[in-house]
Amino acid sequence: QVQLVESGGGLVQPGGSLRLSCAASRSIFSFYAVGWYRQAPGKQRDLVASITIDEDTDYADSVKGRFTISRDNAKNTVYLQMNSLKPEDTALYYCNVLLTTFAPAASWGQGTQVTVSS
Repeated sequence: QVQLVESGGGLVQPGGSLRLSCAASRSIFSFYAVGWYRQAPGKQRDLVASITIDEDTDYADSVKGRFTISRDNAKNTVYLQMNSLKPEDTALYYCNVLLTTFAPAASWGQGTQVTVSS
């Protein structure tokens, strides 16, 4: 079982940027992909970005062009660079390793809170 720890969240003004980190307890190279999810109060948890072992990336339409996912296999870490943040990006952000079906494969961590507000 791999443990995942998210960090880097905070309070930022609209238009600002944040970089989230997802640190894994062991190699993530054995998993098909890693994804970043978010969950706003009262809403379901949605996948917003993913990166495969071949470094193919995919994004939800709502974040395309603003968010960038990347990975550092040597550090077992995946990043989410978030630019041009909007109030609707406010949510608890989680990461998880993904199977080939894109089903999450690990237990959920604590997440990191992102709040976009003036």
